[in-house]
Amino acid sequence: KRTMNEQTISKMISMKLSGMVEGYQHQESSPEFKKMSFEERFQLLIDHEYDRRKSNTLKRLIKSANFQDSQACIEDIEYHEDRKLEKMRILELSSCNYVRQTNNIIIKGPTGAGKSYIAQAFGISACRQHHTVKYVRLPELLDELMVEQYRNDDSYRKSIKKISKVDLLILDEWLLIDISPEQAALVLEIVEMRYKLKSTIFCSQIDPQGWPQKLGNGTVAEAIMDRIVHNSIQLLIDGEISMRERHGIRN
Repeated sequence: KRTMNEQTISKMISMKLSGMVEGYQHQESSPEFKKMSFEERFQLLIDHEYDRRKSNTLKRLIKSANFQDSQACIEDIEYHEDRKLEKMRILELSSCNYVRQTNNIIIKGPTGAGKSYIAQAFGISACRQHHTVKYVRLPELLDELMVEQYRNDDSYRKSIKKISKVDLLILDEWLLIDISPEQAALVLEIVEMRYKLKSTIFCSQIDPQGWPQKLGNGTVAEAIMDRIVHNSIQLLIDGEISMRERHGIRN
């Protein structure tokens, strides 16, 4: 009997059915399962495998998103009165309809208001619903792409392709500083490729009315604005006290 069990387990492992192996071993070591029918026991094994795979998929999606805070979640968002956050609106957005409809979200508010946390909470929600997500600070992304443009390989095109394909791109520190004409051209390429195909969350300290100036005005700035603002849901996060102060974070 032991040999047969070992052979069965070996075959399940080779088929990557680790959840079923765990469930099978648990059933074999617990006498109460002997009273159950084959169908009942088999159903439990399938459930165990299904749950394991869902859990592993979620872990992979969260890891590949490269969040700064992988613990951010909708359930932990704080609705202090001065933040002016509507709970029903946040919950509706966490359903990810905007991702399925390829709309953008603009999260705006002062430093320390908690923009990054809420954006990443939306990102985790998207991962839970099996969407691919990438979180990145805009200055960091532009620096990487500028370097890759001058390499004699296809690293730039590969990076741009990855950015264009991800279901939800979260751009933190959006236009925190003025950007060069070359960087504005990169931004245009990114938003152009994602326009009406994929969703992006922009975290910004300044209102979209001030974006053209940061983008150097002109036709490139106009084209970027046209591909972002009309297709976006705007979310203002206010607060007389910053979230850093509320949580005793000094920097």
